[in-house]
Amino acid sequence: MKNRFLERLSAGTVLVADGATGSNLTQRGIPPGKSGEAWVLENPIEITRLAADFVEAGADIVLTCTFGASRLHLEQMGMAAQAETINRTAVRLAKAACKDETLIAGSIGPTGQMLKPFGTLSVEAAEETFAEQARWLAESGVDMIVIETQFDLGEAGAAVRAVRMMTDLPLVCSFSYDRGTRTMMGVSPAKVAQAFAEAGVDMLGINCGRSLEDNFKALQELRAATNLPIWFKPNAGLPSVDENANAFYKTTPDEMAESVSAWVSAGAQVIGGCCGTSPRHLQAIADAVRILQ
Repeated sequence: MKNRFLERLSAGTVLVADGATGSNLTQRGIPPGKSGEAWVLENPIEITRLAADFVEAGADIVLTCTFGASRLHLEQMGMAAQAETINRTAVRLAKAACKDETLIAGSIGPTGQMLKPFGTLSVEAAEETFAEQARWLAESGVDMIVIETQFDLGEAGAAVRAVRMMTDLPLVCSFSYDRGTRTMMGVSPAKVAQAFAEAGVDMLGINCGRSLEDNFKALQELRAATNLPIWFKPNAGLPSVDENANAFYKTTPDEMAESVSAWVSAGAQVIGGCCGTSPRHLQAIADAVRILQ
């Protein structure tokens, strides 16, 4: 049976992915230092409500609250023993928030450790933790897997290989170009395209990063270097801090919506938002996408 996501991509449909998790949960009262993954178990109502708000705003794709839910990442928060429960519960919560036609993407983020020789993590250990997370997500019924906010070709490669060992679900690999058009490890969009051209990835992506302008430049470079469909979830700019030390984002919903046409013209086929992208931002993006269809 052909996957619903791949069918819609093949038809040329531009899909809308959801917005930010962390910055929205902060606005909704998550305590400082508490992760969204912890709230999957401690405050599932709020995790479900955020996903439902994105669906109501027009999201075709909702990511599970599992970005930091690999066993290795959770180990740093003393939650490794709950890794499987968090992943499976997060999928269940996303399903509860979504409509029948909404696609659920299993989110896999970095381990939070550096691979050797820059750190102590072996490639084998990274592959093991990514593989078990991919298995939990796939068995729980996601429609696709999104490896996101990557910065190192070695770790992203380990994640891609591990996912492909576990499932043939559609796979997105998305990098964060937080140095403008380079990742923190100096990786360019062109290098990403070259590294994953034959890796079994269905989409390459850009998420997080810095300004809309920098993300757009990264999008243009990636489009010039690959024929694969492109996943695009830029930040609503970088955060500022108010007099009470609370972070906020200056980029408005209208400013993001005004960029949508250029993003589609530059090759983005899935469009959403990362840090700072509220349901209001996402509704403006979704409205702009619908006008173009």
